[in-house]
Amino acid sequence: MTDRLLRAISSGHISILGHPTGRILLRREGYDFDLDAVFCAAAERGVAMELNAYTDRLDLCDRHLKRAKERGVKIVINTDAHHTSHLEKMRFGVVQARRAWLSAGDVLNALPAADFASAMRARFGSQATPYARSAS
Repeated sequence: MTDRLLRAISSGHISILGHPTGRILLRREGYDFDLDAVFCAAAERGVAMELNAYTDRLDLCDRHLKRAKERGVKIVINTDAHHTSHLEKMRFGVVQARRAWLSAGDVLNALPAADFASAMRARFGSQATPYARSAS
């Protein structure tokens, strides 16, 4: 699994690695992989990690988030919403981030929209503008 995650990070095709450990609380343990190697590669490549705020996942856990921060990996909090009612689960992601002592500067989607778009452009180069639309 470590090799698979490292290949994804180094592919140049992702900016955020979702479901980093793949765990589902009380149903499935997370993947067995070298978390430190994955975090180091993510930091080196500028790939953020998802903090999945859905209550069945809460993936990454607070300990993993602390380690990500120590290695310079940015986080994106996501609700994993499959319905608009799931959007309220964002609060669980914020609580998880706080447990890990993350600040707003550690969380890309806590930035103003223009700064978030700049972070994505920095990852993919000036030709790509995911999330930023020009007025026409």
